[in-house]
Amino acid sequence: MRITLNTLQKMAQEGNRIAMLTAYDASFAALLEAAGVESLLIGDSLGMVLQGHDTTLPVAQRDMVYHTACVARGAKRAFIIGDLPFGTFQISPQDTFRNAAEIMAAGAQMVKLEGGRPMLETIEFLTARGIPVCGHIGLTPQSVNQFGGYKVQGRGQSDAERLLEEAKLLEQAGAGMIVLEAIPAALASEITAATNNMPTIGIGAGPDCHGQVLVLHDMLDVYPGKKAKFVKNFMRAAGSIHGAVETYVKEVKARTFPGPEHSF
Repeated sequence: MRITLNTLQKMAQEGNRIAMLTAYDASFAALLEAAGVESLLIGDSLGMVLQGHDTTLPVAQRDMVYHTACVARGAKRAFIIGDLPFGTFQISPQDTFRNAAEIMAAGAQMVKLEGGRPMLETIEFLTARGIPVCGHIGLTPQSVNQFGGYKVQGRGQSDAERLLEEAKLLEQAGAGMIVLEAIPAALASEITAATNNMPTIGIGAGPDCHGQVLVLHDMLDVYPGKKAKFVKNFMRAAGSIHGAVETYVKEVKARTFPGPEHSF
């Protein structure tokens, strides 16, 4: 039976941690869900780990549609989320709807978009028309040029207060889930406690989020680029890719990953 957003929201409410990983093709989609991963994110990270770009910005809508369709053909149970790439949602809600609908038609059950307050109208528009939305705040990679690099967000009091307020506003606008990236663990814990029915998924946001996500090529130590502090190499002690993913799932469920060494 296919995992739904309601399934994940119930898991969060009951204190059961959600294991999520990125996926970009049918073979890995099947392997990941067989190893216990509940949700697969077709991330625009594919621009870096598959296409060899320095950032996620060059990823096109057609790339996301193609890889979403690939993952959907391989996954029979996992909840599938497709990223909206740069330039496809920082536009009118109507045009964003057309792009989101294309990713949904390719097999996603939810779309993810980056940003806080500027995205509220768009999230309301999408969710009112049947498209579930996952928000994404903190370090938003599509804004890397504005941030001046991949830097931790929310360390100052005013910035932390802004992110907490934005998380609440995203939930009010209809976001069904939210990714918290590269923010202090204490702030992520506060945001998680403040949400009612919007699971928080952490990546570099400490152990108290409702779930965790990593880029597949990072946790398998395949990507040759520099690894972020929040990345753990699960292949180091594993005998196989399947074993590495199983260990990741177990550590997320047991709340032993991320540890202090992976948090800010």
